[in-house]
Amino acid sequence: MWYQKVFQIFKIKDLRNKILFVLAIFAIFRIMANIPIPGIDAEKMREFFGANQLFGLLNVFTGGALDNLSIVMLGLGPYITSVIILQLLTMIFPQLERLYKEEGEQGRQKFNQYGRILTVPLAILQSYAMLSLFQRQGLIEILPANLLFTSILTITAGAVFLMWLGELISEKGIGNGISLMIFAGIMADFPNNIRQMIVGYEVSQLPSYLLFFAVAFLIIAGVVLINEARRNIPVSYAKRVRGMRMYGGASTYLPLNVNPAGVIPIIFALSILLFPGMIANFLGGTGGTLGNIAQSVGAFFDPQRNLLGYISIYFILVLLFTYFYTAVTFDPKAISNNLQKMGGFVPGIRPGKATADFLYYILNRVLVIGAVSLGLIAVMPFIVQAVTDIKVFGFLVGGTSLIIVVSVVLETMRQIKAQLQMREYETF
Repeated sequence: MWYQKVFQIFKIKDLRNKILFVLAIFAIFRIMANIPIPGIDAEKMREFFGANQLFGLLNVFTGGALDNLSIVMLGLGPYITSVIILQLLTMIFPQLERLYKEEGEQGRQKFNQYGRILTVPLAILQSYAMLSLFQRQGLIEILPANLLFTSILTITAGAVFLMWLGELISEKGIGNGISLMIFAGIMADFPNNIRQMIVGYEVSQLPSYLLFFAVAFLIIAGVVLINEARRNIPVSYAKRVRGMRMYGGASTYLPLNVNPAGVIPIIFALSILLFPGMIANFLGGTGGTLGNIAQSVGAFFDPQRNLLGYISIYFILVLLFTYFYTAVTFDPKAISNNLQKMGGFVPGIRPGKATADFLYYILNRVLVIGAVSLGLIAVMPFIVQAVTDIKVFGFLVGGTSLIIVVSVVLETMRQIKAQLQMREYETF
């Protein structure tokens, strides 16, 4: 039973410490998200984020740290953007691709270090853009040069500190630290969304609420189905005789996920999608030709004013990042070489290059299903929101929020289960 698994988790000291460590990191994150920088008009901030869906969605991912104008108001945005930029650059610079894919753990660590370094200038740029925009909107007081510099420095330090906390979770905790930190930010706003749902409920909206809950159920079921779906490739191992003993000869399978990239394409797509809107909002008040272009770009990337264009770009970005991230992290050639070294082969396929080509063939066709399904799940809530006009379910109707929450929970449960099974084998 499930409660027996819970008791088992907390009986194992190492696993219990990992879970408590992750919870402690979450607590530190929530404390920092409620430490504001000075000069905020709280009422105007709430009105601005309530009226602007783009910034409202961005605020959900920072767990309310943005509309509080806290010292971690940027969340993990600069770090995610830096990772996207570097991974895109691997397609342009062969040396960077070699560093990431072929030089082992040492190369991967150097690549990650480049990502950390790039995070700093991106955080400086984004913090300056945000503060300038909020000052122009009258949401915060006009800051003198020394206080503006201090605020930018503090916000940049907060973004770097969150990046460090995320990496600590990945290193010492359970699951991907970046995904778990975003999960914590989303869940932190959940009680407020429930309160809004109760306060804003009207009997006349009952059909819309029922439709919303039905779609939310379908989204959860779809995410679980896509995350858990596998394409099993049969693998056999050659028989080997050593002395009087025979080894190998077993048959097993290689599980190929329908969506190997998990929730990362959603996070990447959203980061890219929010960036033009942020820059456009920053430049929109400058006037002249540049200001007019910025306003046009901002309108194009605003789901309230251009829903069809927004969801079309969102869908395409999810497709592209699913293929891109899978190409970066999943290497059929390496899998083929490992199988060959261990005496394994796919029945009917020659070992080596033929096996790698076969894995590419299967992967590309399986990914079509995974990428299209993930894209449809991502854009469906925006369509439902336009039909039902329910604006009180920021956590759920935001679409991406629900997908990330379900995916992170599934992945964390899978990792905990794997650690439990590993300890069961150690008792034999």
